[in-house]
This record gives sequence, structure tokens and C-alpha cells, in this order.
Amino acid sequence: MKKTLSLFVGLLLTISCLMAQHGEDRYVPETDPLVLEKLDQWQDLKFGLLMHWGAYSQWGIVESWSICAEDEGWCERKKGAHPQDYTAYKQEYENLQTTFNPVQFTPDKWAKAAKDAGMKYVVFTTKHHDGFSMFDTKYTDYKITDPTCPFNSHTKANVTKEIFDAFRKEGLWTGAYFSKPDWHCPDYWWPNFATPDRNVNYDPAVYPDRWERYVQFTHNQIMELMTDYGKVDILWLDGGWVQKQNKESILEFYKKRLENSESGFLKGRIVNQDIRMDELVDKARAKQPGLIVVDRAVHGKNQNYLTPENRVPEAALPYPWESCIIAGGSWSWVPDAKYMSGREVVHLLADIVSKGGNLLLNIAPDPKGNWDKGAYEMLTEMGDWMKINSEAIYGTRAIAPYKEDNVCITEAKDGSLYLIYLAKEGETQLPAEIKLSKIQPKKGTKAELLGSKAKLKWEPVGEGCKVMIPEKMRGMVPGNYAWVVRIR
Repeated sequence: MKKTLSLFVGLLLTISCLMAQHGEDRYVPETDPLVLEKLDQWQDLKFGLLMHWGAYSQWGIVESWSICAEDEGWCERKKGAHPQDYTAYKQEYENLQTTFNPVQFTPDKWAKAAKDAGMKYVVFTTKHHDGFSMFDTKYTDYKITDPTCPFNSHTKANVTKEIFDAFRKEGLWTGAYFSKPDWHCPDYWWPNFATPDRNVNYDPAVYPDRWERYVQFTHNQIMELMTDYGKVDILWLDGGWVQKQNKESILEFYKKRLENSESGFLKGRIVNQDIRMDELVDKARAKQPGLIVVDRAVHGKNQNYLTPENRVPEAALPYPWESCIIAGGSWSWVPDAKYMSGREVVHLLADIVSKGGNLLLNIAPDPKGNWDKGAYEMLTEMGDWMKINSEAIYGTRAIAPYKEDNVCITEAKDGSLYLIYLAKEGETQLPAEIKLSKIQPKKGTKAELLGSKAKLKWEPVGEGCKVMIPEKMRGMVPGNYAWVVRIR
């Protein structure tokens, strides 16, 4: 047994090396000119809102995962009358549909708060892995508009439509999060078999007719979103294990499992789950020309930008990307969530933008349809900072060395440079000078502090420069958390 384990680990290490040679972060550039144009515009937006919301919010638990039978921390069952009985628990979970009644749902208020904070696009969970549709689909009864859900008679029952309309009215782009796996659909989790993990619980190659029904179901729901909900800018697909498997994807699977394993034991399976993404994307773009598609964690041309989750890359990345990050508590609403401070979000956004990325910040509504007070307070602080300094964020691109110590650097399309000085904890005034070791402006270049009309002096130092801050200005800084020097 020890010999077998040793050979197994050796195989995984070999796979890991092969994948490292192949490149961990791979990107296939888009060729559609309309999508390329849209993608360039998206990279100018920089700051967006992600919202996870569904019937599960009534229990204040992580979305969907507690009905998955994998032995992972996020799958723990802690609510309901029968948490130790999987079948009974799953039934209780699905019965949350019958009590979901978010009568305080006010998407206009959310949209205004997001706009005032400087957000430029929204991505909403139209359906998570549990299969509960937050839109008026005709392909399942497991939806918020079904008569079994008390909210179905509300004038805003078609939640996705209301959110998209409200955010478009405030000038934000709209994005539809959609889960490729659907754990409620009997053509994905067939009641004929147990459900050992997140994957389809039968072999699609053995039961092709059943799998084809699921493919059509998935296409039909996505095409509803592309047809009946106005202009959609982003199709954000989750559940990367639902993909066509080949040698490359299998190697990727084992490499990631090895990286995430504490003991070398691998959880999950590889199942070929081809939903014909190329065909689906072509149909979606026929309805929504230029649509950005994010087939998350699936290497190929249908992942127009990459989405590191709850982390910020150490360095700039050579392709479009977006960090999706929890603002407070969990992806879904949980009681007594602690939200990021305004300072934390400002610093996070500056760090991400200096490396060429976008920030997609997640806020989860509660079961009544409210955002927590802490979410509004965070966004208000963010908006106050953006009113002064947004030109250092929007429309900028990364420029080496991207960040030096606590100074983030961005570049506007007209060549202007922005030095975003991130205030240290308790720091309330600028230092006497800000230094850069690798950037030296041309002679005659002007420097000024955003939010102030005063000009600043600078001088070359080696291959870099330093900007001097007069003593009388240091304590009269505009705004909080970070201050921006523009050089042009």
C-alpha cells in the first residue's frame, strides 16, 4: 500500500511539473472584433459589484454547497431539523422556496449606492449550483416566480429583470452569473443514483439522451436571459468542472487537486460534461453582439477574462482579469457580517488596478431583500474617495514597476502617471517626499496633488525620481486612506 501511494504521489508530481511547463495561467485571446472592443471598454470600468442571493439567505449559510455531499468545510450542514440526514436536509433546503419572501427588495436603492461608490457594472447570480432560478424561467418550477414561492405575486418578483433594469438606469453594465451545474435538475443529479460529489452523478457517455436533455435545458435557460432581459454585457459562467474534458483539462484537474490537498488524497472526479460551449456562445452573441463570456476556470477561447477568487495576484498579469472578492461575511448573506472598511477597499482597488485588473466586490442581500448597514457605510466611504481620485482608476492601464512599497502606479491613455500613496494605519498626512526608483518623467513634466490646486516639485534621482510635498500641504490632504499625485 505504501508503495502504491508513493507511485501515486510521484505521478501527481510529474503531472504538476508538466502543467508548470505548460503554464499555470493560460489565456486564449478573443478574435471577434466586437468582443475585443467590449473587452477593452470593460478594462476601463475597473470596479464592479457581484451579488449572491437566493432562498438559502434565509438560513444565513453559504450558497448551495451544503447540499453537496463532498466532505469539505464549506459543505457542512448546520441548519434545519435534520443536518445529519442528507436526504431530509436536502428536502428542507429545497423547501426554502416556499418561505422566501424578500418584501423589502429595493434594487433602485442598491443601484444608486453602487453608482455613488464608483461601481460601473453589476454581476448578479441568476442561478447558483442549487438550481434555484432568480428569474422567470419557463424550464423549471424551482424558481422565485413559481406559485409555491410567496414572493411570486410581488410586482418585482422577476428579481433578475428588476436588478438589471435598475442598474442600467444608473448607467451600469449588467452581467448574468449562471451556474453550469444544476443540482436540482433530474438530468444532472439523476434520482436513480447517489450524488457523491459536485459532478453529474451518471456517465453522460452511457446515458447520452439524458445528458442531451440537460444540455438543451442549460442552453434554453441561458438564451432566456440573453433574449428577455434587455442588454446583457457579461455572461459569467460558474462551475468550471462542467466542461469538455481532454488531456490538458485532466492534467489541470490533478494539478489543482494536488495544490489544494493537505494529505495527497484527491477529492472529486473527472467526468466529461460537454455542454457545447462554442455553440452556446455563438447563439448568445447572436442575441447580444459583443457579449463578454467568462467560462470560469476553463482554458479556452470562451474565457474572455480570468477571475482569481478572493485573492490579488502578486504581480501584473498579461491578460484581462478581475479579482472577485467578498466585501463582508461570505459570498451569501450571513448574520453579523463584518464588512471591509473604506480604507481597506480603497487600498484593495488601487492594488488591483495598478496590476491591470478589475475589482468585483461581492455584497449579499439578506432574506428580506436588504443590504446590511455596514455595506452602505463601506460604499459611502468608497464614493467619497472616488469623487476626488477616480481619474487615477478609470481608463488606466498597468505600468511597470506597478507598485513600490506603499505607492501604486497607474497610467492614463494620455500618458499621465498617477502615484497612489496608500496611507499606513493611523497615517493622516502625506510624507515629505514620494520616491520612485524606476520611473523618471521628462524634464518640464508637471506634478500635482488630486483634489488640490497646488503644484508639486519633483527631481530625478538615479533612474527614478522623488516628488516633494511642502510641509504646509502635508496635513491638508484631500480625502482619506490614499492620496494621488498626478504627473503629466
